Amino acid sequence: MSGKKPYKVMVVEDQSLTREFFSMIIEKSSDYELLYSVESASVAKMYADRYDIDLILMDVIMDDGSNGLIEAERIKRSHPDIRIIIVTSMPEVSFLEQARTIGVDSFWYKKGDTSQEGILGVMDKTMQGESVYPSETPVMMLGDCKSTDFTEAELNVLRELTKGLSNQEIGAELFVSAATVKTHISSMLQKTGFSNRTELAIKARVSGLVISRE
Repeated sequence: MSGKKPYKVMVVEDQSLTREFFSMIIEKSSDYELLYSVESASVAKMYADRYDIDLILMDVIMDDGSNGLIEAERIKRSHPDIRIIIVTSMPEVSFLEQARTIGVDSFWYKKGDTSQEGILGVMDKTMQGESVYPSETPVMMLGDCKSTDFTEAELNVLRELTKGLSNQEIGAELFVSAATVKTHISSMLQKTGFSNRTELAIKARVSGLVISRE
């Protein structure tokens, strides 16, 4: 980027090792300048309001409960020119759709490509006006089955199940009968080999396969 000022970047990431990784590759590049590195999405908009930021690398689920997608939407409403790249290791299938809906510029899976060239390439394309998204979420194992073995309806039920809801409550949320919910849960238990709905819900949540939208 000869003759041009480097793009000013803010990193929003709760994991210290990942913050250090992003900080290291940004500081090594003459095209980018690390302006701030913070560990909570809750302060991201405040920084965007106060400072001249060109690009934000934003994680989704933070240890303090803040959500990078929610804060990205708030920032985009006030600062549509700020480019945002969602960076996450969570395979939650709804994240891609949510990011596109709120106008996030690009999306990068940390576990899919942890190379310097990978994230820098996404940053370069994003600042050139391209929107870079993976074609699909990473495939992971949950018990005895792959994440791709679940139907969309099953994932919707599973997402609500992680909230600790009963079949009746899940059915009310999804506008289906409690019997339908029970059928989906039984199917997922058979696929995964888990012994009960509690184990299924805990393992699904811990793995990041589904994240409730609460």
